[in-house]
Amino acid sequence: MKPPKVKQALPRLRVLWSFARPHRGTLALGLALSLIGSASTLATPMVTKWVLDSLGAGGSLAAPVGTMLALLVAGLVIWTIQWVILGRLGERVVLDARESMVKRLLRATVPAVTARPSGELVTRVTSDTVLLREAASSSVIGLVNGTVTLVGTLVLMAVLDLALLGATVVSVVALGVVFAVLMPAIAREQELAQDRVGKLGGVLEGTLRAIRTVKASRAEARQAERVLGDARAAYEHSVRAVRREAAAWSAAWSGIQFAIILVLGLGAWRVSQGALEVSSLIAFLLYAFGLMDPVTELSRNVTTLQAGIAAAGRIRDVDALEVERDSAGEGTASRGSSDGPVLELRGVVAGYGGEPAVRGVDLAVPRRGHTAVVGPSGAGKTTLLSLVLRFLEPSGGQVLLDGRPYREHAHEELRARLAYVEQETPVLPGSIRDNLLFTHPDAGEDELWRVLRQVRLEEVVAALPDGLDTPLGPSSMSGGQRQRIALARAILRAPDVLLLDEATAQVDGLTEAAVHECVRERARHGAVVTVAHRLSTVIDADTIVVMEDGLVRASGTHAELLARDELYRELVAALRISDGAVPSGPAPSGPAPSGAGAAPSEPAAVVA
Repeated sequence: MKPPKVKQALPRLRVLWSFARPHRGTLALGLALSLIGSASTLATPMVTKWVLDSLGAGGSLAAPVGTMLALLVAGLVIWTIQWVILGRLGERVVLDARESMVKRLLRATVPAVTARPSGELVTRVTSDTVLLREAASSSVIGLVNGTVTLVGTLVLMAVLDLALLGATVVSVVALGVVFAVLMPAIAREQELAQDRVGKLGGVLEGTLRAIRTVKASRAEARQAERVLGDARAAYEHSVRAVRREAAAWSAAWSGIQFAIILVLGLGAWRVSQGALEVSSLIAFLLYAFGLMDPVTELSRNVTTLQAGIAAAGRIRDVDALEVERDSAGEGTASRGSSDGPVLELRGVVAGYGGEPAVRGVDLAVPRRGHTAVVGPSGAGKTTLLSLVLRFLEPSGGQVLLDGRPYREHAHEELRARLAYVEQETPVLPGSIRDNLLFTHPDAGEDELWRVLRQVRLEEVVAALPDGLDTPLGPSSMSGGQRQRIALARAILRAPDVLLLDEATAQVDGLTEAAVHECVRERARHGAVVTVAHRLSTVIDADTIVVMEDGLVRASGTHAELLARDELYRELVAALRISDGAVPSGPAPSGPAPSGAGAAPSEPAAVVA
């Protein structure tokens, strides 16, 4: 029966081997070169003995010296080739692991990705793959080579003198015991240190993303302490690992030095007794001096292997993330007829693992027009959008596109019919052009300027020194302007359904007016679904859906809901919106006016 530690180690080794398996041919070549190189190294002391024996016998030195030079050149060539092969292999393993993780992360379901701090996931793609490199490429070869070299050295020592070998073996066995005791503890501390580094990355990434809130809350010192808590924990684990490594290396060095002293004393006595030749003693001492190399290689590669095994496990955790899978038979989300709703939810139930966030929701979105969803915080509005975008699968009921259930549509083709503007309107690294082309890479220059004109940014972008090629960031455009860029990106490819998640939650009057006008224009040609933060943006919607506690409470026009729904009246009253005429016509170019459809006294009032 295998010991428990062996049982635990084998599955972890199999995880590491899964990264190296595709390159086993290259690994075999590297191992062969390594063994040949080690053989040349092992032969050197014997050739040295040959030189000394030839010198003592007055024979020719040409053959032994030539052999020694040949071994030197062969070793140089072999080790160089092996270095290049294994170095390239290591980088290939890193690239393959990063490709696998990046593709998995981008194909994973939204809940699977958002359940972990993004900084921690980034750490797995960056630093964990570096730890994997040596472990999956050269550490196994190093272990085999170190073992072969150590055994070969001991065998050749036995050929030279058994008595001196006995003294050496005592030291080697003692070293083996020391490493067997210390190495698991070293690996454990390194694994804990790397885990803390991952947590540090997650906390730091979130802190930097919210840097304005951190500063405004005067929380720099507190947040720094929280981040540095993980850094200090990583430091403590790393220091403990270093201490154990120092103890192991000190024991190894002391043991080898003691063996050399013992060999030298015992060997000198045996030479004086005529039981050993001087050349054999010198060759034996060369092997003893070189004994530290395979011991060093073994211990270093054991440490590297254990760190790599831990990294491989974390990388495979990413590969285990649930991905969006298209069911058998799913096909192209072809455009349906002009009859019936473009989107429909029938008795939909969905949640995030606990109580359902929406329960028995029925909703039909017509092919043209503006449908707004309002309600208090936690009503299930954003969950509704997640269902429509298929970020979340319902646990009950159906979501349909063109009358066909979502399961009959492929994710990619389904989303080709939709466009989405998030509440936080994230911008992507790159220029204004890059951000606009993100959803429609083949769009022409004229189309880009057209959508910028629709969101009232044409003159702003044209005035920038680099125009469309200006890097998009806080220094080039304001928050409201970046939000309009996100809206322009969404409407560039004229989607069948435009989804807006609180698109005017944190914007100025000018941006709100631009968004309002775009919504009206888009609603003439397709469907617009808005999760409303400001009722002033949606009171002129064709249909307003009121949600509460995951249920659709009521639906109708602004006037109808004012007349018959108490919660809607409370929402309107909270924003001091007039129950008079609904705003009509194009929105003004300046800040939203007072009166119907605006909230001048409380421009940032929150309903959702």
